[in-house]
Amino acid sequence: MLATTKPVSNPPTPPLFSSDSKHSQIISINRRNLLASLSLTLAPFLTLDEFKNHSQYAHARGLFQMPPVRLVNRYYLVRAGESQYEGLGIINTNPVAKTSVDNGLSEKGIKQTVRAALELKSIGACESNCWIWPSITQRAYQAAEIIASINGISRSYIVPEYSFLDARGLGAYEGKKLDSVSEVYASDSLSPNIKPPPVSDGTPNESVQDVFVRVTQLMSILETQYSGNTVVIVSPDSDNLSVLQAGMVGLELRRHMDLAFGPGEVRLVDASSIPAYKQPASAVYKCFNPPNCT
Repeated sequence: MLATTKPVSNPPTPPLFSSDSKHSQIISINRRNLLASLSLTLAPFLTLDEFKNHSQYAHARGLFQMPPVRLVNRYYLVRAGESQYEGLGIINTNPVAKTSVDNGLSEKGIKQTVRAALELKSIGACESNCWIWPSITQRAYQAAEIIASINGISRSYIVPEYSFLDARGLGAYEGKKLDSVSEVYASDSLSPNIKPPPVSDGTPNESVQDVFVRVTQLMSILETQYSGNTVVIVSPDSDNLSVLQAGMVGLELRRHMDLAFGPGEVRLVDASSIPAYKQPASAVYKCFNPPNCT
């Protein structure tokens, strides 16, 4: 009889991610070591000063701080024109309805947005092309399309933002008269951590600090994704932009209303427009960690 031989099987390949500590130590990727090895790989081609700058840049990339030390892009902040709800004097901030046709620009809002687009064109904002980042909210995206059309920008350069630029959720103020927003701002002036009263219809009730977190995350993405580009940020409301600008110039967040945007307003924000933060003369309002002050 012929002796039967047992087929030889290849040893099992260890999984890429294993709960076994032995495998974990061997195959896990340490980001710090990876960055260090990359720096060593580039080291022969860099001068000492270039190597230092490269290392600092690598560690800082994507970690956006307020006020920013520097900006790698040029930014224009644009508030979309008046919405149909704003034209009726009604607060509408529930994100469930943000893509609704009823949340689009009013006739007056369209005219305000056209003026904003023409202003961007007159100052040459997009002469060398630009990226347009609107909220997916109906009125903001309509505003982005108008800006792109008037400035000769391809629609492929419109990048819809799905959450970080949502209109500030005003909780129980949803559906109330627009002028009641003054009550929210009165609370904002006391502390950036005060939220509007909650409501059960799904509308968020966001404090100024909540908005600040969102817009800082947005800037982290933009500063990481682009370098040396022009970005037009289109917001459906004023608070996103006033809180963002307050953070960038080092103004106390509870004073963000001082930087309120009107419908269709355009502002340039670049490194040269961000002044060094100065402590206020008043002994009452002192902020040692701007813009996180309470």
